[in-house]
Amino acid sequence: MAITYLKRGKPETERAEDDAKVRGVVETTLADIETRGDAAVRDLSEKFDGYAPESFRLTASEIEAAMQKVSTRDMADIKFAQDQIRRFAEAQRASMTDIEVETLPGVILGHKNIPVQSVGCYVPGGKFPMVASAHMSVLTAHVAGVPRIVASAPPVNGEPHPAIVAAMHLGGAHEILCLGGIQAVGAMALGTESIDPVHMLVGPGNAFVAEAKRQLYGRVGIDLFAGPTETMVIADDTVDAELCATDLLGQAEHGYNSPACLITNSRRLAEETLAEIERLLDILPTAETARVSWQEYGDVILCDTYDEMLEVANDMAYEHVQVMTDRDDWFLDKMHSYGALFLGPRTNVANGDKVIGTNHTLPTKKAGRYTGGLWVGKFLKTHSYQKVTTDAAAALVGEYGSRLCMLEGFVGHAEQCNIRVRRYGGKNVPYGVAAE
Repeated sequence: MAITYLKRGKPETERAEDDAKVRGVVETTLADIETRGDAAVRDLSEKFDGYAPESFRLTASEIEAAMQKVSTRDMADIKFAQDQIRRFAEAQRASMTDIEVETLPGVILGHKNIPVQSVGCYVPGGKFPMVASAHMSVLTAHVAGVPRIVASAPPVNGEPHPAIVAAMHLGGAHEILCLGGIQAVGAMALGTESIDPVHMLVGPGNAFVAEAKRQLYGRVGIDLFAGPTETMVIADDTVDAELCATDLLGQAEHGYNSPACLITNSRRLAEETLAEIERLLDILPTAETARVSWQEYGDVILCDTYDEMLEVANDMAYEHVQVMTDRDDWFLDKMHSYGALFLGPRTNVANGDKVIGTNHTLPTKKAGRYTGGLWVGKFLKTHSYQKVTTDAAAALVGEYGSRLCMLEGFVGHAEQCNIRVRRYGGKNVPYGVAAE
């Protein structure tokens, strides 16, 4: 195997040090929110966002006022995006059916898909207020049938971001908070005097938000452990360097630690892409951010074969994987660890991020090995049930159950089975003896 790194980002050990610093800050902050409630949330909001209103929850009139600030064109674009996301989410929901089967005469087993009863949807603000994240979490939870959806985003320029508020409201949020960072996810998960706690947290965020969700997991459910945005381009010489460089930098602008990787079997494409990236960084308005990400977290990996490209891609398990080759469907068939695939040069990650209809909240840091991204099914819990409707079935299953319980030494368990054998099978089974 010949795999060559023409460029490599900083080592994993340095990245782990960054994570450790964040962990301590989050732990202290969550403890403060749990102890002091609203007072802690207010102090944190004032410190980080310069924002401390009488109430962080927006009233109906405040929501309406924010929406009035959204231009007609922007509102139409938001509605178009939500139409696409809703359509796909509804198709996904329809694929998840309740079942009931009779596995033996008189033995009926089934499951029901029940929505989580309350969800906190975090929408990032900061340098890039992510309007699209409101569609992805709020709207998808609404399609799933969640009866209480709380949506929260930080203030932008000292007030609620109009387009984010509009997207939350149109998506189906029942409560909208103007609150950001650890204080937002902490308040929604732990509850305060003025904010009732939720059962689940979803949505992307910065390193502090992601770590807060990780530490809160167990007390509440979460969608997934999300780190910085990752993008991978798998390309051969059917595409050119401009396309590859544009797609890599288009995601590197997310933050100073957003990994971007090119995997190719063409040395010419690899070298031309490296040169094209430098050219684009001189003209890209977000180059200050993208340049740091590319320098510290960018990789260019040259392989000999498509099989090697596939192996490297599956091992790295990146969030966004863009495939532009002469065999895109081959990669679709063979890829098993990733967040989402974007197949062919006509599509791109930005489409998935904003409008095409799939969900953009996706696994990072190799989590694609064991989970997919946010989708309508994440808001549903599949609960099983069973019922026995005949005496014969109760006695039959009871006999097997009794013996299997005694095999493990669980006498009390066995007696639960034996009493059914006695009552419904007419057999006298002494206490503490397996039914024969």
